[in-house]
Amino acid sequence: MTAAALQLSLAGSNARTAALPDNVAKARASAEEFEAIFLSTMLSEAFPKTEETPFTGGQAEDTWRGFMIDEYGKAIAKGGGLGLADHIQRELLAMQEASR
Repeated sequence: MTAAALQLSLAGSNARTAALPDNVAKARASAEEFEAIFLSTMLSEAFPKTEETPFTGGQAEDTWRGFMIDEYGKAIAKGGGLGLADHIQRELLAMQEASR
């Protein structure tokens, strides 16, 4: 089965990643990781910084906010995200095929 045919059978399903050939599974993982980072960057701009008062703000809040936003990005990407992972995976596999 060629990479292109395998891509068509995938149809964006994350549930079957474990049964895929190693290069396809790695491409999917890399694509989802890239999309998660992209989404985290976008989300970080959507969350306003809080003003520092005696009961809020500070370095700890900024640190934990970053962790929370990163996890949001990962969760959104894992759930299908914006669809970027599918396109990125397809291009990664095409580049691998072209280099052979």
